Amino acid sequence: MRWSNFFAYTLKEAPKDAVVASHKYLIRGGYIKQVAAGIYNFLPLGKIVLDNIKKIIKEEMDKAGAQEVMLSFVTPYELWEETGRAKKYGDELLRIEDRKGQKFVLSPTNEESVVDLVRGTIKSYKQLPVNLYQINLKFRDEARPRFGLLRGREFIMKDAYSFHATREDLDREFNLMQETYENIFKKMGLDFRVVEADSGAIGGSGSREFMVLADTGEDDIVVCTECNYAANIEVATRKHEQRENPVKTEVIEEVYTPNKKSIEEVCEFLGVDPYFSIKAVAKKAVFDDKEEVVVFFIRGTDTLEETKAKNAVGALELVDVSEEELEKVGLVPGFIGPFGLPSNVKYVIDDDLRMATELVCGANKKDYHIKGAGLLDANLLGNLTLYRDIAAVKEGDKCPKCGKPLKITKGIEVGHIFKLGTAYSEPMNATFLDENGKAKPFIMGCYGIGVSRLIAAAIEQNHDEKGIIWPKEIAPFVVDIIVGDVKKEEQLNFATKLYEKLKKAGVRVILDDRKERFGPKIADFELVGFPIGVIVGKKLKDGKVEIRDRKSGEKFEVGGDEVFEKVMEMVRK
Repeated sequence: MRWSNFFAYTLKEAPKDAVVASHKYLIRGGYIKQVAAGIYNFLPLGKIVLDNIKKIIKEEMDKAGAQEVMLSFVTPYELWEETGRAKKYGDELLRIEDRKGQKFVLSPTNEESVVDLVRGTIKSYKQLPVNLYQINLKFRDEARPRFGLLRGREFIMKDAYSFHATREDLDREFNLMQETYENIFKKMGLDFRVVEADSGAIGGSGSREFMVLADTGEDDIVVCTECNYAANIEVATRKHEQRENPVKTEVIEEVYTPNKKSIEEVCEFLGVDPYFSIKAVAKKAVFDDKEEVVVFFIRGTDTLEETKAKNAVGALELVDVSEEELEKVGLVPGFIGPFGLPSNVKYVIDDDLRMATELVCGANKKDYHIKGAGLLDANLLGNLTLYRDIAAVKEGDKCPKCGKPLKITKGIEVGHIFKLGTAYSEPMNATFLDENGKAKPFIMGCYGIGVSRLIAAAIEQNHDEKGIIWPKEIAPFVVDIIVGDVKKEEQLNFATKLYEKLKKAGVRVILDDRKERFGPKIADFELVGFPIGVIVGKKLKDGKVEIRDRKSGEKFEVGGDEVFEKVMEMVRK
């Protein structure tokens, strides 16, 4: 491609709403253009990167035996009603009606559509397993679209769905898809981690996320400093350690703690290490048909992990609760503890507190706390005591696998695989006949990759203050040949011959033959992020050509007769 003929236009400034690097550089570099909030046009440069990513995904999915389909972007609303997700998805599901009044949705995901396809086609276990995938447009009506392609409303996704006769075969496919995804992200030149994850609105049991490591990532990832343990903070666990309280209390007693409500205030007043205190976190749990106050008890040094807490009680979401609402159900704000709670209040205790002793907690009485409390006997708390892992893992906690310290890093989710089981096939009455002629629901897996999101994630991991630094595998062009002065026939002829030779060798190359000053051409090379720059300038008269490595910043000169081989060496590296 010759830049003089290319629909590629760079900008000096990014829009004011662009706050992350990928958003800024994709707009400034001429990769995308905003149409509306969270909706973007892909310009030629962006489309080339998109196609490079799609190609890698397709090659690996095909190699794994998956078959490509193209499902309708507009989906009948009645399919979503069959699974109950029409209500569960809420306002993110964009509903539309045609001229006849029939209801549809713009698909954010396609579990219902693919089950509808398969239930009318596959009748016998002999036709299983099958894995169908597509790379297609999706729409999710985000309340606050932001960060460009990282959180848009319209996006491109690779979604795959597998159907099995047994859970053992689902496990085999799940592991194959993990291996396939690892190959995909390695081929793209990305630094990523596979982490244990929550299934969220998709549902099912087993779930793993693929996270591109980046400081701007929205997700906290817990990783071990020694072994391969990695998990999203939402599901991360730790090795439980029971420390013995050096301060012994001979008698469990209520202690007067006037106006001392926070853990810090109470522990300082009583001279107790906050580790040996119980923190009460009250929330209002929202269910399909009701709302109720739930109290979660964790150590004073911990924080509540809301996804864990939500899953522990089976709620759709947890929201803050006012002091008036707490008082209405018989709770005393600031002095809530696990002993003597009103019988109508549901509560959950963190696993780390199981069998713990010598604790300070609220007495469920204004201005009083209990000192020396123990959780040795669950019956003291009542028959409904529920222990669950509901605390967020902290930096320095011990790895559940090897016991070494854990650390927390940031990541961008670019892929997610699920074991759905029969979560969709049962409500949609999608069955096959097993080897005994008995009708059974399909056992399913689901495997997604955010294709357009990958473009932004790659930039968040690979950029500097000048612009993008593309991995060679997905760069729009690997080599940028910059003609210092196109009016100089010698420079233009040399650059053109090199350009044709590299093209013939199968290299993605662009020739910057614009009638533009040298400075802006270099700035565009750095902004747009081509991995290798070849500068054909004034030194050509001395037989020299400059080569620049965008990632390392290295610059060096080679003879004109050596430049092709040197560039090819860098391309292959």
